[in-house]
Amino acid sequence: MDSYKILLDLAIIVITSKFFGLIARKLKAPQVVGQIIAGLLIGPSVLGIVDLTDFISQMAEIGVILLMFSAGLETNIKDLMKTGLKAFLIACAGVFVPLIGGTLLYMGFYGAAALGTDKFYSALFIGVIMTATSVSITVQSLRELGKLKGEVGTTIMSAAIIDDVIGIIVLTFVIGFKTPDSNPMSVVFSTVLFFVFAFIVGIILYKVMKLIDAKYPHTRRIPILGLAICFIFAYVAEVYFGIADITGAYVAGIIMCSLEDSDYIAEKMDINSYMLFGPIFFASIGLKTTLDNLTVELLLFSLGFVVVALVTKIIGCGLMSRLLGYKGSDALKIGVGMMTRGEVALIVSQKGLAVGMISSVYFTAVILLIIVSSVATPIILKLLYAKDKETACSDSLVA
Repeated sequence: MDSYKILLDLAIIVITSKFFGLIARKLKAPQVVGQIIAGLLIGPSVLGIVDLTDFISQMAEIGVILLMFSAGLETNIKDLMKTGLKAFLIACAGVFVPLIGGTLLYMGFYGAAALGTDKFYSALFIGVIMTATSVSITVQSLRELGKLKGEVGTTIMSAAIIDDVIGIIVLTFVIGFKTPDSNPMSVVFSTVLFFVFAFIVGIILYKVMKLIDAKYPHTRRIPILGLAICFIFAYVAEVYFGIADITGAYVAGIIMCSLEDSDYIAEKMDINSYMLFGPIFFASIGLKTTLDNLTVELLLFSLGFVVVALVTKIIGCGLMSRLLGYKGSDALKIGVGMMTRGEVALIVSQKGLAVGMISSVYFTAVILLIIVSSVATPIILKLLYAKDKETACSDSLVA
């Protein structure tokens, strides 16, 4: 009878995730926040209705692979190429400054750590979590303000795409360095080798998929083949190159993002993610989050984590934008627009937990960051653009 309990668990996860996701949306927060809270409530920390079984963990892993595949599919290579050096430099600063800030924050709370020790890698991974940017909230805010297609909006979107690519590469390196029998050169070699493999095989697969897409446009075989390629790349990345499976899934998405039917593939992937695998993944974050060990020190760390994560994005992206010639107010908007965090931060956190680099207690800090950044970013952007209007009106009156 116990073997069938998983069916009840899945029903509870899907229903509660949807319910709390809708509540979050009503409160102008991302639905993923509600899904995480649902997992927290039904999990061992609160009600104890659902346990995190191996089956749910494996389903969650498929969910995260599909999410990263979809992120790759939604990447616009043409926009990425058009942005040029400015967006790349802003993205680099937006990764480097939070990475350092997060590492120093951890060491400030738990003491300095020697290079190469487990404590050092835990500190470094806290910084890695801070590097991820999620601009879905920012995009919606800019759209409502009518500023999405302006120079600032385009820069934010382009820098965020590059930011995620760099963040995944950094994640790959850090996890590689943590492997006991690895050394820096072998990690670099494996990573470079994987991307060379992905480039060569990717070109071949793209041409094959393009031919199939032309012969059988908008048919179900296209997303089915795409999904198979996603799983193969995830497997090859993890097993043969020692690279995170999500990196392989993300690369598979990028390979197919320029196909005529890339939107059709993304639509079919979204159905799977939206209906089942996505809710299971985000709920699993709540199921893993433990409040039993929540101490005053951990609470203070979580608050510090939120502040450092927000401020370092503003400083890194905003300062680099200023150095690249953007005026002060626009540079600040870019910095604020880049400070939102979402599902990528959760994906990175889960990967860190899986390889033993962080404890599940730090999920509390990540969830708090997602909530605060999602609420604060639209408000601050609106105030910044309103201030611009006031300044413009004042200038016109003086003139």
